[in-house]
Amino acid sequence: MVIAPNGRTQSPPEGAKPRARYIMIGGFLGAGKTTAASRLGDFLQKRGLKVGMITNGQGKELVDTTTMRSRGFTTEEIQGGCFCSKFESFTEAAHRLTDTLEPDVVIGEPLGSCTDLVAAVSYPLQRILGHEFALAPFSVMVDPIRAARVFGLESGGKFSDKISYIYRKQIEEADVIVVNKADLVSTQRLAKLTEALEQHAVDATIFTVSARTGAGLKEWFDCLLRKTHSERKTMQLDYNVYAEAEALLAWLNCTVRVSSVKYFDSSKFLRELALCIQSLLQQEGGELAHLKMALSPDEDLDGVAVINLVRNDHVPEFSQELPEPIQSGELLLNMRAEADPEILHSLVTRALLALMEKSPALFARMEHCEHFRPGKPQPTHRMASAA
Repeated sequence: MVIAPNGRTQSPPEGAKPRARYIMIGGFLGAGKTTAASRLGDFLQKRGLKVGMITNGQGKELVDTTTMRSRGFTTEEIQGGCFCSKFESFTEAAHRLTDTLEPDVVIGEPLGSCTDLVAAVSYPLQRILGHEFALAPFSVMVDPIRAARVFGLESGGKFSDKISYIYRKQIEEADVIVVNKADLVSTQRLAKLTEALEQHAVDATIFTVSARTGAGLKEWFDCLLRKTHSERKTMQLDYNVYAEAEALLAWLNCTVRVSSVKYFDSSKFLRELALCIQSLLQQEGGELAHLKMALSPDEDLDGVAVINLVRNDHVPEFSQELPEPIQSGELLLNMRAEADPEILHSLVTRALLALMEKSPALFARMEHCEHFRPGKPQPTHRMASAA
């Protein structure tokens, strides 16, 4: 099955191997890419299309992978760097999906701190594997509150100038800008932000959506199916500034074994842990980019509990919850913040200890933890065009 330019499906010519449509959804940490990708996957499956996912992280044990698999998507994972610097791993993952699923659509969600994806992923993919994959327009999602602060439209906690450099460059290379979480801000604020985005990325199409409620998604999804990535001049990027900005963001991934003498409310546990980590990070003077946690129960229950926190001054939000109390499970915790990696490790440990002190029946043991600053981005390929 292939997707025609009008968005409808049709059978390929006899003997021809159909190309899968590759849809890449970029954007900064906490913009809502995973929720949007899941919504897109559901939308496509309802149209009879087979969908594969590729997630991406600097470290191991990714919450996004657990989330996607819990929602029934065949998912491959790229660890240890962005699609750009792990291009061979990326194409191998795409081929594994092709071998096992024969997808009509592959959705890729690159690192939230990555940019230059057109030159380092889209163009190489089109040039090397254009006979296997057709590229949809490159989408970049933004959180309107975070974006308004980066562009100086509103006050509030924000990152240093170098990290904001990455943010602006992500938007600059977009074919499509997707202003997410529109249900959280007023029409006037959205209009002001849209004007700033139009001035910064003059050739981009802008959609205003809410991945959480579903508002505006169909128009964006139809664009992804109907149109293709349009080649244009590769943007200028200072890789030294890019590397310095990446190094300012600390990453922490850990696995925690959680158990209790009696059954406990997983949602309450995750919310209290997120709030405790948030409070401790604020005390340390760090700026949160994204905290996401997934709790997989040992009990025979459907699903995984998933919670997200995207700013110092925001509240934790559940994207999935468990239907019943549990007694034990495995917690995956991924945290990205402008802070020292050792501080992240310390405050997560302190937060877990604080919860155990508050609830003596609860026990939490950290089984795996890695905390670090990313190395300098080194793309495998960087091409000025797809030709």
